[in-house]
Amino acid sequence: MPLSLSSPKNEIAIIGSGSWATALVKVFTDARNHVHWYVRDLDEACAIRLKNRNPSYLSEIKFKPQKFTVTSDVNEVVKACNWIVLAIPSAFLDATLQKINVSIKDKYIVSGVKGIVSESKCIVGDHLHQNFDLPWDQFLVIAGPSHAEEVALERLSYLTLACAKKSNAVELKKLMHTKYIHAKTSKDVVGMEYAETLKNIFALAVGIAHGLNYGDNFQSVLLSNALREMNRFLKRLSGTRRNVNQSAYLGDLLVTGYSTFSRNRRFGNMIGRGYTIKGAQLEMNMIAEGYYAALPIYERAQQLQIKSPIIDAVYQILYQQKSPKKSFRKLTKELD
Repeated sequence: MPLSLSSPKNEIAIIGSGSWATALVKVFTDARNHVHWYVRDLDEACAIRLKNRNPSYLSEIKFKPQKFTVTSDVNEVVKACNWIVLAIPSAFLDATLQKINVSIKDKYIVSGVKGIVSESKCIVGDHLHQNFDLPWDQFLVIAGPSHAEEVALERLSYLTLACAKKSNAVELKKLMHTKYIHAKTSKDVVGMEYAETLKNIFALAVGIAHGLNYGDNFQSVLLSNALREMNRFLKRLSGTRRNVNQSAYLGDLLVTGYSTFSRNRRFGNMIGRGYTIKGAQLEMNMIAEGYYAALPIYERAQQLQIKSPIIDAVYQILYQQKSPKKSFRKLTKELD
């Protein structure tokens, strides 16, 4: 039977060791939960335990030793917890899930992943439902504009927590309650997962435009068209009623498109300046989810017969080696 959400002691597992995982450890421990932290590399896990901070990401955050445990054994943390928070790049998600040899059907799985699972070309919820028999009521999504760097600095952030069963989203909201996190709930799980994926592709497009020396005027037009493209995509995908002007959709699109913290914008900027894909990846040394999402999202847009000139342009540049300059010259004629 599923673990009771009314249990007086909810144990939280954070799967991942990057900046977003580190920020989420801060959020959940600040909210007075005990966190079991899975870090794949044993040396990294030992360093975190020794220093009570993550030397590799957001190293300024110091954790109270009594509020968390850290291990390189993923099954240990999954067994110990009823809430499992996934905070690793989508490109590595399935490989991590395959290491889990205990059932997750009695767990509440929270996705902080903003991308497509490479192996299945599915959003995270679909992947877990199809491959791990996870009930939809036990799958939740953290959405909204939330750069890890700002969360780490305790700058006010607005999140939307989505779940098919509202009471589960409400419970997650309680578990994340801090002075710097303002959260609300939603039932648009699929829409938010796709919106979180699409905004990375659009931010990558903004970065390419910047690298090609298009100014702020054009970039603002690009983002306004991106919002309409996102709306067309989500409407065709799901009939759920939603307002894409809300912060979980438009807000996240804006911050990912404009912020200097945005790794997708940074990656796109390098491509626009003439970097190769490999060169940009090596220099960043961080994952740009928009790169991995562009191919499956392009294929889905084609399947659904959606007008998607921005997605098309990004796909052609990244996967067909088309000239960024020529592709954007063509794109400018399709925007309004």
